[in-house]
Amino acid sequence: METHSPIPFVDIQTHRQYIGEAIDEAIAQVMTHGKYIMGPEIQELETTLSDRVEGRNVITCANGTDALHLCLRAFDVNKNDAIFVPAFTFAATAEAICLAGGTPVFVDIDPKTYNISPESLEDSIKMILKDRSLKPTGILSVDLFGQPAAYPILETISDRYNLWILEDAAQALGANLNKKPCGAYGLAGTTSFFPAKPLGAYGDGGAIFVDDNSLADKIRSLRLHGKGSDKYENIHIGMNSRLDTLQAAVLLQKVKLFDTEVDARNRVARRYSSLLKGIVETPEIIAEANSVWAQYTIRTSRRNELMSSLRQTGIPTAIYYPTTLQNLPAYQAFPVAPNGTPAALVASTEVISLPLHPYLTETIQDRIVAEICNFFEASV
Repeated sequence: METHSPIPFVDIQTHRQYIGEAIDEAIAQVMTHGKYIMGPEIQELETTLSDRVEGRNVITCANGTDALHLCLRAFDVNKNDAIFVPAFTFAATAEAICLAGGTPVFVDIDPKTYNISPESLEDSIKMILKDRSLKPTGILSVDLFGQPAAYPILETISDRYNLWILEDAAQALGANLNKKPCGAYGLAGTTSFFPAKPLGAYGDGGAIFVDDNSLADKIRSLRLHGKGSDKYENIHIGMNSRLDTLQAAVLLQKVKLFDTEVDARNRVARRYSSLLKGIVETPEIIAEANSVWAQYTIRTSRRNELMSSLRQTGIPTAIYYPTTLQNLPAYQAFPVAPNGTPAALVASTEVISLPLHPYLTETIQDRIVAEICNFFEASV
């Protein structure tokens, strides 16, 4: 059998060939001024990101989960509040609801986009209204794999039932729908700077995007132990969730390449879709939307066999996500859409994500595609 060198799933190191020196200089500058907590780079990053989300207030924080948690705390969520969330996402989304004191209600997904299903959402809202033990309060929508959810439809539903929308754009900062950027939807939006994200730091980090100035001030207070006029006047029971200045310095350099990298991600994704058409089920992007392709996710009923075959040739893959949220031990007691989540359940058994990053060469991509084609041809 021919052997090949392993392929990285996300090639963070190649990025350093292009911008490593600038990042090292930015880190050195922080080391020189010594303001490691809430240094000047924090405000500069928040201002830079604000320009990307239609001028919203930007509040950076320690990670993407805290970003959601802080928003939900600021919304005064309580245990009687039903927060509708897709069943097919990472546990952190539901975790934030629970940590803030709310009750997640798991909703099915659109089988093509993997984002929250408007039909299942409305059925779930009606179910909660009929039951009356909880109050329908909000929609926590996730922009999965890099593309926005169907916000025009979700906004119509939220208006109909007087619910707020919180946008989890952890995988979609830089994407847009109808030319409106992800992070600019809903009462607030959030993102993550986890290193594998399209705009990733060199450690954990997150940010919140919000229009309302009073809400922004409350989130800033909650971020720093509920501070008032100074840190010893605590007007809320808050938390400690600040982005490190060093991470802000890294992100300020990385954001300079971000648009170029998003374009490269789209080129890689389009090429995958062209080469794999008819071989596996390839991703679909909704009309008038642009994706940042946080993941390139295909589907096949023979997922485990394909993963094993690719692994033997040095090609990594990942499953996002192998289990729906309501089937995780910690979340089995929470309400589920009246008709269940059949699309999410099937997706959890079939999805497989391939290597995708801005520096994936056509040679490597051809090798990945060839091995996929070889697998299915050998199975005929």
